[in-house]
Amino acid sequence: MFSLNQMKALVVGVANDNSIAWGCAKAFREQGADIAVTYLNEKAEPHVRPLAEQLGSEIILPLDVQKPDEMETVFGEVERKWGKLDILLHSIAFAPRDDLHGRVIDCSAEGFKLTMDISVHSFLRMVRMAEPLMAWGGTCMSVSFFGSHRVVRNYNMMGPVKAALESSVRYAAAELGEKGISVHALSPGPLKTRAASGIGHFDEMLNTASDRAPMHVLASIEDIGATAVFLASREARNLTGGVHEIDGGYSITA
Repeated sequence: MFSLNQMKALVVGVANDNSIAWGCAKAFREQGADIAVTYLNEKAEPHVRPLAEQLGSEIILPLDVQKPDEMETVFGEVERKWGKLDILLHSIAFAPRDDLHGRVIDCSAEGFKLTMDISVHSFLRMVRMAEPLMAWGGTCMSVSFFGSHRVVRNYNMMGPVKAALESSVRYAAAELGEKGISVHALSPGPLKTRAASGIGHFDEMLNTASDRAPMHVLASIEDIGATAVFLASREARNLTGGVHEIDGGYSITA
């Protein structure tokens, strides 16, 4: 079950071997998918390329979502080499440090706009470019967090941004369902990633989550990868538009 043989997956957001995107890329490959991996820039390439090569990635390219030509190049190469795309994983988010560490009501218009563009609208742009490559159906996924619908101390402006991402997932799922394209949000509990390290008092958040979760175990990137594999599989073809919480039950507690 849950075989991804002969499927093609584009994974965006690998930064290092602790990345959620890396956990998903490994899981896709283990179940038979061919993998394309992107890295942010020249500084990130030495950390990402060796990981992509471990998976035998046929496509390894830079992708800064603020550079439209790079996104076009990535999807153009996917079309040229594969002629189709079955799985898109978007695992990127960004907020300016001053805006992230301040009150939501104090965040700058410029910072909020930039955060929304990188963290949310870039997903919609990728889904739009993936659509013609998913003529026989496919799965698009992004990554959210519990702070989208509950106030989480120090998560600040990323809460409203992730709420917008989850709403975008639902609308995209409604619009693409008739084409057999499912759209999902993966919502892990707190875990140690490079991106999460920018959140204030993050170690405290990790300890609280572990204590509060019924399973008393934090999610791992392998847990997230396993869920992503299922959602990308043919067995999940009638699921779409969901926010899938992978957190040991953290999100059900008060």
